[in-house]
Amino acid sequence: MADLRVPNAASGQGPGGRRRSWAELLAGRLKRQKYHPERAQKLKDSAVRLLRSHQDLNALLLEVEGPPCKKLSLSKLIDCDSSEAYANHSSSFIGSALQDQASRLGIPVGVLSAGMVASSVGQVCTAAAETSHPVLLTVEQRKKLSSLLEFAQYLLAHSMFSRLSFCQELWKIQNSLLLEVVWHLHVQGIVSLQELLESHPDMHAVGAWLFRNLCCLCEQIEASCQHADVARAMLSDFVQMFVLRGFQKNSDLRRTVEPEKMPQVAADVLQRMLIFALDALAAGVQEESSTHKTVRCWFGVFSGHVLGSVISTDSPKRFFSHTLTQILTHSPLLKASDAVQMQREWSFARTHPLLTALYRRLFVMLSPEELVGHLQEVLETQEVHWQRVLSFVSALVVCFPEAQQLLEDWVARLMAQAFESCQLDSMVTAFLVVRQAALEGPSAFQSYADWFKASFGSTRGYHGCSKKALVFLFTFLSDLVPFESARYLQVHILHPPLVPSKYRSLLTDYISLAKTRLADLKVSIESMGLYEDLSSAGDITEPHSQALQDVEKAIMVFEHTGKIPVTVMEASIFRRPYYVSHFLPALLTPRVLPEAPDSRVAFIESLKRADKIPPSLYSTYCQACSAAEEKPEDAALGVRAEPSSAEEPLEQLTAALGELRASMADPSQCDVISAQVAVISERLRAALGHSEDDSSAEISKIQLSINAPRLEPRECMAVDLLLTSFCQNLMAASSVAPPERQGPWATLFMRTMCGRVLPAVLTRLCQLLHHQGPSLSAPHVLGLAALAVHLGESRSALPEVDVGPPAPDAGLPVPALFDSLLTCRTRDSLLFCLKFCTAAISYSLCKFSSQSRDILRSYLSPGLIKKFQFLVFRLFSEARQPLSQEDAASLSWRPLYLPSADWQRAALSLWTHRTFRELLKEEDVHLTYQDWLYLELEIQPEADALSDTERQDFHQWAIYEHFLPKSSASGGCDGDVEAACTILVNALMDFHQSSRSYDHSENSDLVFGGRPGNEDIISRLQEMVADLELQQDPSVPLGHTPSQGHFLFGIFCRRLQALTSGWSVAASLQRQRELLMYKRILLRLPSSVLCGSSFQAEQPITARCKQFFHLVNSEMRNFCSHGGALTQDITAHFFRGLLNACLRSRDPSLMVDFMLAKCQTKCPLILTSALLWWPSLEPVLLCQWRRHCQSPLPRELQKLQEGRQFASDFLSPNAASPAPNPAWLSAAALHFAIQQVREENIRKQLTKLDCEREELLVFLFFFSLMGLLSSHLTSNSATDPSKALDVCAAVLECLEKRKISWLALFQLTESDLRLGRLLLRVAPDQHTRLLPFTFYSSLQPLVTMSISSLLSYFHDDAAIREEAFLHVAVDMYLRLVQLFVAGDTSTVSPPAGRSLELQGQGNPVELITKARLFLLQLIPRCPKKSFSHMAEVTSRHPPWATWGTREITAAWATCPPGWQCDATVSARAPSLWSEAQWTAWAEDLLLSHSCWLIVGTATQR
Repeated sequence: MADLRVPNAASGQGPGGRRRSWAELLAGRLKRQKYHPERAQKLKDSAVRLLRSHQDLNALLLEVEGPPCKKLSLSKLIDCDSSEAYANHSSSFIGSALQDQASRLGIPVGVLSAGMVASSVGQVCTAAAETSHPVLLTVEQRKKLSSLLEFAQYLLAHSMFSRLSFCQELWKIQNSLLLEVVWHLHVQGIVSLQELLESHPDMHAVGAWLFRNLCCLCEQIEASCQHADVARAMLSDFVQMFVLRGFQKNSDLRRTVEPEKMPQVAADVLQRMLIFALDALAAGVQEESSTHKTVRCWFGVFSGHVLGSVISTDSPKRFFSHTLTQILTHSPLLKASDAVQMQREWSFARTHPLLTALYRRLFVMLSPEELVGHLQEVLETQEVHWQRVLSFVSALVVCFPEAQQLLEDWVARLMAQAFESCQLDSMVTAFLVVRQAALEGPSAFQSYADWFKASFGSTRGYHGCSKKALVFLFTFLSDLVPFESARYLQVHILHPPLVPSKYRSLLTDYISLAKTRLADLKVSIESMGLYEDLSSAGDITEPHSQALQDVEKAIMVFEHTGKIPVTVMEASIFRRPYYVSHFLPALLTPRVLPEAPDSRVAFIESLKRADKIPPSLYSTYCQACSAAEEKPEDAALGVRAEPSSAEEPLEQLTAALGELRASMADPSQCDVISAQVAVISERLRAALGHSEDDSSAEISKIQLSINAPRLEPRECMAVDLLLTSFCQNLMAASSVAPPERQGPWATLFMRTMCGRVLPAVLTRLCQLLHHQGPSLSAPHVLGLAALAVHLGESRSALPEVDVGPPAPDAGLPVPALFDSLLTCRTRDSLLFCLKFCTAAISYSLCKFSSQSRDILRSYLSPGLIKKFQFLVFRLFSEARQPLSQEDAASLSWRPLYLPSADWQRAALSLWTHRTFRELLKEEDVHLTYQDWLYLELEIQPEADALSDTERQDFHQWAIYEHFLPKSSASGGCDGDVEAACTILVNALMDFHQSSRSYDHSENSDLVFGGRPGNEDIISRLQEMVADLELQQDPSVPLGHTPSQGHFLFGIFCRRLQALTSGWSVAASLQRQRELLMYKRILLRLPSSVLCGSSFQAEQPITARCKQFFHLVNSEMRNFCSHGGALTQDITAHFFRGLLNACLRSRDPSLMVDFMLAKCQTKCPLILTSALLWWPSLEPVLLCQWRRHCQSPLPRELQKLQEGRQFASDFLSPNAASPAPNPAWLSAAALHFAIQQVREENIRKQLTKLDCEREELLVFLFFFSLMGLLSSHLTSNSATDPSKALDVCAAVLECLEKRKISWLALFQLTESDLRLGRLLLRVAPDQHTRLLPFTFYSSLQPLVTMSISSLLSYFHDDAAIREEAFLHVAVDMYLRLVQLFVAGDTSTVSPPAGRSLELQGQGNPVELITKARLFLLQLIPRCPKKSFSHMAEVTSRHPPWATWGTREITAAWATCPPGWQCDATVSARAPSLWSEAQWTAWAEDLLLSHSCWLIVGTATQR
């Protein structure tokens, strides 16, 4: 630089001197001119312009160098391979040289260095590229650029670099500038992207340049280039910059350039990329083409990991909203009519995967409410691209469960607006949205048919407000007809809008138009299937194929509900052509019938009983099935061919499930799960052959047989694939993240199991959990437990499950079903139940850890939580100790899904978990004493996990240490032993009622309550009752005043009052079973429970005796007695207790006599029972008495001995002694003795009755009549009916011979102290109700016999001449008719096992006919005074008492011709009738009764 010095520069030579150099001129101006800032700036600007106008910077430098010197260039500095790179030149040296040159040139050093660096960048970029449109540097280029950027950073640090000049120089080499260089400049702070873009004079050109380079960058990223990580980082940084600057809320770029340029460029580039992608998809981009790769990569920028740090700002949300608007509105070519025709091709499964992926990424940032609101706003304000709008609707309902309600609300608003002001646009939008959402199936949205029916099928529809609305609706529907598919036209025809009759022409015109359109489409509405999917995108199925599908669906509905489907019943009436021509032939396809009737057979029989199958068609079907049995090989071939048809759909389902499983282990694939689940739903539908719509409204309750669940093979395979996949997915997801961070995949997957496939899923779960539970592996247990939790999550949307019969009629919610499926009976089932409960509760607490306790309780059945508590208490003794605060443990899901799962550790960890302990504070989930009893009663001791000793110790701890001291609010007994006994007895009774229904063992009656496990619990009851007895004073029973009685009878009374009353078979059997259980309990407890510990002279009849007498008289007499006596066990138990109590009194003999004397009036059935069982009862009582007293038996007991002795003597060949008093006891003893005599000897022995007292004969006749009824009503009766009839006839003959009146036996009342009160307390109510039958017939199996067979024994018409006979005969006849009209004909049905020798003689109708004829023959023979009380008879039997001539004549005219007679009916008042008139009245009355009998029978049929 010293060479540039000029010696003569200061000589001051004028212009005339020698020519000076350029340097001398510049030096002279600097010396002569005074410094001025403005002029200096102008000079710099002029120099910059001069430098810019010279294209060769090195030439310019050479021009001003003076003597030749070594050329200064950065080429060697950036050449990493040059030996001079850093050996001879350093950054400081280059910087100093630049400063010198800038000084010599008189230009800013920053401008000079910027130009040199830009020129060097151009040299780096112009190197050979690997692609035709390169955006990335090679390795060599990247090294050179790195050296150059280091130097640039040095220049920047020393204020020797102008960014603006550098940007302007770079744009001059724009065509060769690589995008990676721009990124490096931005990242390393040389010049920001914003500065670079804003420095370009043409915004459109720079946007095009960025768009072109971004496309190349996306393509190279998808091509898996060598430097893909650099490319992804570049794309992420560019997108972040564009989103942040292009969609910032308020632009505030305080720059020297215009601040609007950067947002414009950013928005323009993003829009160019989106439009390019949308156009490519619309054009049908080919898979794996360069365009496809570019689009796929660009759509990936909408994920969170690409947006990175800017995700926390508002810019991404505005960007996503803008993007959604562009998607919905770009290139709106299609019309609404095009959408109506084509929208079925735009479902979620058929939409391009790239577009659905973009939708899902948008859903991450925007909530469902925002998405629906944005869609609504776009549709209201802009023209839209209908394909993308409707595909967006499909994605919305598939990915968001809550979107269904949002769309329904929006559609409702659209419909209201449309009908309010006849807005056609709102109407079109609503119909398109509903149809599109319905395409995704019932789990996502209700079917179009259901929506259409709900919107227009009632008076509350949108169209019901005015005629204008009706015209608007049908105009709209008519305008749609040319574009409609057949499916929707079928919906409109089959479920038409509800229209007032005066506007019916509007509907008929539309239906005619729709049918014409269907005819053009060659679709017949009559041939439409019952279960066709009116929302499917498939073609119309042929009638025969559709009929086969309808039959399968109908059988499935019948199998799960037990009833003929409503759809089938409606079709049999309203769509009879299809029903007869297609459905029935498909149903009645001949086949080899199975040995055990299957669902198809049961369905056919139900239709036949409902007269829905023509007899000729059914007969043809039966004949064809019989013929098919002769060719089993053909049927076998047909069966073998069936599974192959489902093989391909099952393979497709397996493949779809495999893709989902692969995504579960990859966290980056979480956004594709919802799409894969949608595909699985479609594949599942195909695999199960479900082309019909889900009939969720029809299957309001799922019928499930717990004991014998059955699935079709195809259903079983498909459901197994689903359940296996769910379990595998859970394990894969758990290996990556805990349940709370696994996303919504499980909920989405579970939704595929709802709807049409839910019955099959629940049936398979029943098979697995209830029947195969202990054999399931740990992954299966975990998966099924998690599935149970998610089913509970959707409990409000699932139908109830009926697990009966024999379960109760009330349906169970799905979560409660799992409680029913998990049994606790054996060791294996206990351990399996523990695993399942532990897994379910742990998963729930982990998955929904942020939810409230109420939410957790709603997802799990309370019974499941209670079973877990029961099992932990039972199996782990350490859990029985109270927990301290320090014992609280943390809950981890990880140990459970590991191969070596430690279930005991997991259960105890859950038991001590703080959240679980807080959950147990809720009233409905903590284990109560009653719950514990129900579960413990299920245990089978022989297969228990505990030994006998351990089980006894556990019972002692549970009752006395745990539940007895606990408060009743916490499920305990408040320390009250009596309360504990009360709960235990009720639990025994309830368990007996339920367990007997589920216990199908042949010997269930041989053990207590049908289950041997009850023995341990009844032992605990015995212990507690014994403790209570010992706590009291012997004179005061059970700690009560004498008037309070025993608490057990209070329990029995309350339970009996809660039972259904009446004489129906179901009510009678239920009551009988309850009483038998009462009796079993009483027999296991001390006999003092029946009558007290002792009797007191001042109040001998204790409250316990009164309670027991009341139980015998009101209940046991009707259901626990046979032939006028209780069973031997309860009889002996009472008498043992009676003697024990009496022996504690001061005068035992007197007290026994007093008590038994009271029994004659208070409870005579006790004494008749003692007479029947006296041979076995006497030794026990005699031994018990003599152990304490040396005196003879008390007098009343001796009477029982004498009664039995009299009966024995009477039937012996020797002379009989007189009958002892009382006569009714002797008669009862004789009756029981007669039953034990052989039949051939009975007539001879009964001849001795002529010598007996009249009173004894009347009582004996009554007991004989009761025995006759018992012989027919009881199938296992030891007495033969013919023998019983002979006994009745013999006694009646004796009564007639001696002219002893017996009619009072048929008019017994409680007010009759002599006979009624006594006999009515001995005979069951059912027997006394059947006295009309005993009067007119001897009950036989399927046979009736006229009373004339008994009256043939009468002599001289003694009974007929008796004044009361006609009165009793007519009264019995009227009662007989009332029994028949009331439906009590089962009384004369033949019991099982009876002989056929008396069959064929009649039936209930014939019995009444014979009784009528008998009365017609009887009336003329009766004396005149017999008619004096007939008005009283008619008054007790309305409505016949008010009949006049017209009613009787009309009834008489309807009788069969053979029944009519020529009697004349008088119209005078009954009180003035003569004997002849009474005769005519009686004839017509009886005829009219027969007439009404026929009418009643016809009504029943």
